[in-house]
Amino acid sequence: MLAELAAANAAFQVIKQAVSNGKDIAAAGSAIAKFVGAKQDLERKSLKKGGGSDLEEFMALEQIREQEEQLKQIMIYTGRPGLWHDWQRFQAKARVARKEAEDAARRKRKQIIEITIVTFFLVLGLTIMAAFVLLLMHSQGKL
Repeated sequence: MLAELAAANAAFQVIKQAVSNGKDIAAAGSAIAKFVGAKQDLERKSLKKGGGSDLEEFMALEQIREQEEQLKQIMIYTGRPGLWHDWQRFQAKARVARKEAEDAARRKRKQIIEITIVTFFLVLGLTIMAAFVLLLMHSQGKL
């Protein structure tokens, strides 16, 4: 959890530095992407309850929320009109697309496992039948 928080903090500092140097918010695009990725990783870890104590998770998520609020203010005041709302819509669409891709990958893994199991039992069944036929032929003296 600390690694994700450190990544988010570093990315946010890059964003703030770029804007304070008079650059356009688009110049910090990769830093924004890293910030969002670190935020998602942190949220995912907190949902799995593997990142530390409840207080640590809460404080880390609270810090990210505050930074996101500052990012909102930066986008509103230094970006074009409607940039924040467009960013929110874009994030929602990207989240849905990622979820669909994860679901498709999960379905594909499940299908591969099912095919593997069916193939294994088919081969096992054919092997048993062949052994039975050979045993029968041996007992009749044909082998």
